[in-house]
Amino acid sequence: MTDSTDERKISSVPADTHIYYPDTDGKPMAVSDLHRDILFGTIETLKAHFKQQPDVYVSGDILMYYVKGDPRQSVAPDVLVSFGLGKKRRNTYLVWVEGKTPDFAMEFSSKTTYTDDLGPKKDLYASLGIQDYFLYDALGIYLPKPLMGFTLVDGGYVPISEDEDEDEGLHSDVLSLDFHVDDEGLGIYDPVAGAWLQTPTESAEARAETAETRVEQLETEVAQLREQVERLQTRS
Repeated sequence: MTDSTDERKISSVPADTHIYYPDTDGKPMAVSDLHRDILFGTIETLKAHFKQQPDVYVSGDILMYYVKGDPRQSVAPDVLVSFGLGKKRRNTYLVWVEGKTPDFAMEFSSKTTYTDDLGPKKDLYASLGIQDYFLYDALGIYLPKPLMGFTLVDGGYVPISEDEDEDEGLHSDVLSLDFHVDDEGLGIYDPVAGAWLQTPTESAEARAETAETRVEQLETEVAQLREQVERLQTRS
């Protein structure tokens, strides 16, 4: 026999589907043109790099909810990378739906965010199990260093040491990529391929430049052949 009291208790529990998880927190995404351009460029560069890997999800400034049933518990990493997920478009990142938190998170620190990035947010990301956490200060005036990186060890973050050669930047083991501060802002290097990563726009420009150079070479070769033919005709 079923206990009617139990039935009432169960039916009174609100279903998660009735809880609204907003896809915006009303906060601006970037504080300046420089901040925005480097942030967008970083996301697009990582998307292009992982394009051929269908189980790698790259996004940024998407609200991530990490407590089922409590939409107050959310955070929006400036950049995130999560392995083992599909590339489908998402309005929000629900941890219990995806089955995991991101493997990599990055914050672009500013005057209004750097204390949170170095304190409460860093602690939160560690508690959520995000393996690598990077911070970048585009102006170089808020963080102790323009580029900082941490990796999770025994439940806590430890700093990622710079290589003896400062040009090597900071290495993210989880991404197998090196992050550098350069004259253009933030550069990402693939040590396996031995190449700098590019945005889709930069790749297209590079291909166009290569094609233009090849056309010029062909035109030169054609001109040289014509000269040779003309000389042969003159001799004959």
